[in-house]
Amino acid sequence: MHTKICNNLILTAVLTTIIMASASNQIFLKTSAALLQQQQQLKITNNSSSATTATNSTNIRPNILTDFNPNVTSPKISKTAYVDPFAVVIGDCEIGKLVLVASFAVCRGDEGTPIHIGDYSNLQEGVILHALETTAHGKNIDDRRYSAQGSLLKANDTTFKNGFAINIGDKVSLAHGVQVHGPAYVGNDTFVVMKSLIFNAKVGNRVAIGVSSTITDGVRIPDNKFVLPGRIITTQAQADALPARVGSPYETINSGVLHVNKELAKGYNAQTIHRLATELEDLLEQEEILQTQGPTGSPNATASK
Repeated sequence: MHTKICNNLILTAVLTTIIMASASNQIFLKTSAALLQQQQQLKITNNSSSATTATNSTNIRPNILTDFNPNVTSPKISKTAYVDPFAVVIGDCEIGKLVLVASFAVCRGDEGTPIHIGDYSNLQEGVILHALETTAHGKNIDDRRYSAQGSLLKANDTTFKNGFAINIGDKVSLAHGVQVHGPAYVGNDTFVVMKSLIFNAKVGNRVAIGVSSTITDGVRIPDNKFVLPGRIITTQAQADALPARVGSPYETINSGVLHVNKELAKGYNAQTIHRLATELEDLLEQEEILQTQGPTGSPNATASK
């Protein structure tokens, strides 16, 4: 009875803390793991089957130390963001509020760093974020980081340390299979459609980029432009001649995409918290059963008194 009361109190405390913190699945996993480690490394064996609790998340992890990256950094993920268990987030990646990182999306902050993903943005299935090295042997490299305002930074610029190898703004949708390879900058409220590539380029605010487009070679896409599907933009003249987003088929599509993905982030977080709460409760109940059984599987003399 004493064990049951203690377990119920522990479970209630954990769930209350998680709900009050509006924590994400990653925070819940860490809390659950800490609780179970305090009790014991619990192994449940039932006849021929066995299971062991998982305490580490391998899809979200720090980078390794290299000659071009002297800092080992763990990802910084908002409590309200959702990172799918089949997505990968490594190193110096910062993920904002209510961001959805879908299955098989990758943010690799282990070479060019840091990578910033703004609030309410989404990385759909198969999106890849990665960047060329920003430092080498302790020295900064020219034009490998953008400022928060979208200016390329020289190695000797005093603000280089505050720049980004990749900056994804707020309310940005990166659809299925998009690749953004730094140095790259994507402004706020921009929609990049499936299978498009942005490399060594700046994309402004409220831009819509059509299916399978390529933007590269240092071009700067002005605000409120529309890149037609399949276009390859490699010169500034091409970028400046692009039509307006307003009046295009993509004029309002991003607002709907943002709504859907924010709701998915909320829903998957709630679902994960509920599932983990149920699993934790089951583990505590199984532990109580084990503590009240003897070596032969029947209640021991001490427990029966």
